[in-house]
Amino acid sequence: MLALGDSLTFGSGAAPEAAYPVRLAEVTGWKMVNAGVPADTSAKARERLPQLLAEHGPKLVLLSIGGNDFLRQVPEVETRTNITAMLDEIRAAGAQPVLIAVPRPAVMAALLRSLEDHPLYEALAEERRVPLFAAGWAEVLSDPALKSDQIHANAAGYERFARRLHGFLREAGIAPR
Repeated sequence: MLALGDSLTFGSGAAPEAAYPVRLAEVTGWKMVNAGVPADTSAKARERLPQLLAEHGPKLVLLSIGGNDFLRQVPEVETRTNITAMLDEIRAAGAQPVLIAVPRPAVMAALLRSLEDHPLYEALAEERRVPLFAAGWAEVLSDPALKSDQIHANAAGYERFARRLHGFLREAGIAPR
């Protein structure tokens, strides 16, 4: 299993063993590869994907990317193109993609503790017919008790995220009950 993403996948803001892929591996018993790279954009993740697929041959790929695109104001069409290409490439490699929604950046929403998923993820999941884990990051990053800084979770936040993701994967029939 492969978790591809940015600093949230990497586990920035907590010890390496607290990263959500590590926590998810503990709950599921799966061998997880954490391919999270801090500051990664969708373009950089897209560049890394072929090598990761060839090297690890995953059956499942958890894709959580785009937050840095939004923060850097990369045109949405570019982010959409990159994520679409990755979903298609994951499928072509024989793996099951799961798209993980990333919150829309909004200063007021963060201050009011009410982040929402960027609508791009729901549209892509529907268009590409892939499972979408929605509101996971929005929920965690809206709660100051679950954050290490303005944009990263802490150990408790990654733990909550991993447990909610596991529940979603079980309900979707992807993870054993």
